[in-house]
Amino acid sequence: MRILIVEDDAVLAAALTRALTQAGYAVDYADNGEDANRALSNDAYALVLLDIALPKMDGLAVLRRLRERKSRVPVLILTARDTLDDRVAGLDLGADDYMTKPFDLLEFEARVRALIRRGQFDAGKSLTHGGLRFDLEAHRLFHNDVPVELSVRELAVFEVLLSRQGQVVTKEQMVDRLFGWGDDGGSNAIEVYVHRMRKKLEPYNITIRTVRGMGYLLEKSGEKERSEI
Repeated sequence: MRILIVEDDAVLAAALTRALTQAGYAVDYADNGEDANRALSNDAYALVLLDIALPKMDGLAVLRRLRERKSRVPVLILTARDTLDDRVAGLDLGADDYMTKPFDLLEFEARVRALIRRGQFDAGKSLTHGGLRFDLEAHRLFHNDVPVELSVRELAVFEVLLSRQGQVVTKEQMVDRLFGWGDDGGSNAIEVYVHRMRKKLEPYNITIRTVRGMGYLLEKSGEKERSEI
C-alpha cells in the first residue's frame, strides 16, 4: 500500500519514511502543498500524512481540494499547531485523525494501521482465503492461528492479491501499490517475490497463478482444473 507524506521538515519526513518502509508500505514524499495537491490529483493512496504549515499551499488548502474531488482517502494531520481551532478546522475539512508534534512513533504507527484498515477494509479486521487468514491490524498471515512466515514485501504482495480475490492483478498494479517514487523496484522484483511466495504457500494449498500477458491470480490449489472440467 502507498502512503503520501506531505511534510516540509526533511528530518521528520525521513524518519517517518524509514519507519513506514520497514513496516512494508510504499512511501511517496512531497515537501510543499502544490506538489502534494498534484500527486493527490494523479495517484491513489491508502493514506495521506499531512502537515498544515507548508510552503506554496498550506495543508488545509490541500485537504480542502482533496475532499472537493470527492476523494475518501484517509488523512492524518501531523502538525505543531495544537490549538482547538486548528484541530476543529482540520477535522471539519475532512481529516480523519490529528496528531500534534512531537509524537510517539509507536502511537503514530498504530494510528496509521487503524486509518488504513478503516479506509480500505470497512467490512472487517481480516481477510481470508482457503485456510489462510490475513490479520489487517497486525499485518500478519496465519494458518489455523499459526503464523505463516513471509517477508514484509511478500506480505504486502499477498495483501494486494488477497484484497482482489477472483481478479487478475497486473504487475503494474502491484508496483503502483508497493513501490514509492524513489524505490528501486519494478516488475522484476514482483516476479522474485511471487516466486518465493509460491514455495512458501504450497503447503497450504494456495496457488498464485500467472495469467499470461495479464498478471497474477490467487487461487486454492485445484481451482483452475475444476474450472476447466
